Amino acid sequence: MNSIRLLAGKRARQMILEQGLDAGLFTQLLAASGGPKWLSIAGLDKYLFSEFLPQSSRPLYTLGASSGAWRLACLAQRDPLAAYARLQQAYIGQRYDSKPSRQEVARQVQGIIRHILAEQGGAEILDHPRVRSHFIACRARHLNTVPARPVLAAGLGVSAFTNLLSRQTLGWYFERLVFGTADIGSPFAALSDLPGDYVTLSDANLAAVLQASGSIPLLLPPVSDIQGAPPGQYYDGGITDYHFDLDLSQAPGLTLYPHFYPHMAPGWFDKGLKHRRASHQSRHYDNALILAPSDEFIASLPYGKIPDRDDFKTLDTASRQAYWWRAAAMSERLAEDFHELLHSGRYRTQLE
Repeated sequence: MNSIRLLAGKRARQMILEQGLDAGLFTQLLAASGGPKWLSIAGLDKYLFSEFLPQSSRPLYTLGASSGAWRLACLAQRDPLAAYARLQQAYIGQRYDSKPSRQEVARQVQGIIRHILAEQGGAEILDHPRVRSHFIACRARHLNTVPARPVLAAGLGVSAFTNLLSRQTLGWYFERLVFGTADIGSPFAALSDLPGDYVTLSDANLAAVLQASGSIPLLLPPVSDIQGAPPGQYYDGGITDYHFDLDLSQAPGLTLYPHFYPHMAPGWFDKGLKHRRASHQSRHYDNALILAPSDEFIASLPYGKIPDRDDFKTLDTASRQAYWWRAAAMSERLAEDFHELLHSGRYRTQLE
């Protein structure tokens, strides 16, 4: 079984064939929203973070939303594997023995972030010599600023309806805030496809940004008034950028994207809209390499699927935790196969 697919945009494929699959080609790294889906590629993440990407000395600009932001917060620490282990332990260890309130979920998310950052993680992220971290959170507008469930549900419904007509309407209801390290060379500092702003990450706002980036509307309360950012209510970064569909053609190098799907839904409200999906053949991914699990690998996982948030509803805590640990362990196969393709040179024949 071939566990991993290498999906290359046209420019990326040409450069990799000419120069080899070298870490120095990549100057951007993306990590998507999607709840626990990341557990299906955890082994690949760990290999990239600890073995592949450190081979380059070039600045690496990372962009993540929601659980993707949490993964990238691990990468930018001095010991990314230790940080990643803390993320896995805390994330899988979530326990809800009855239907939780939004405040209870928020407390568990705060606990996950404390585990990720530990004592020195925040300072290491902000001062990393090479990794330039960027995390997305969304500032609510109009009805979506009201936390009361009926009003917020109505606001989200209107947002979803107009999004059917045009993704550009999303800016009426949510603004994209990119929180990044101070770097004038960042390719993510001037995203203009949707309304938004760029805010510098700091010790005073990092934990709040990571919490806001994973605050799913209706499931968690918003994070209010993040220091350094415009006042307001902040929610999950996946609302505007679920899997990303951004123009990175002006970025200095290639973009690497370890992803759990071979396609990308631009925003949260686009998940069910197949005509909005981007792929490695889309113009925005011309200079990107997407690493995704194969259909055969996914079919081999417990229950024949990758973990998702519905597992909280359909499985008891012990069964869910066992499933998620097993999926994470099986994802080591992706790392092994990528390593083999890389060092044997067979990646040249596997580039799609």
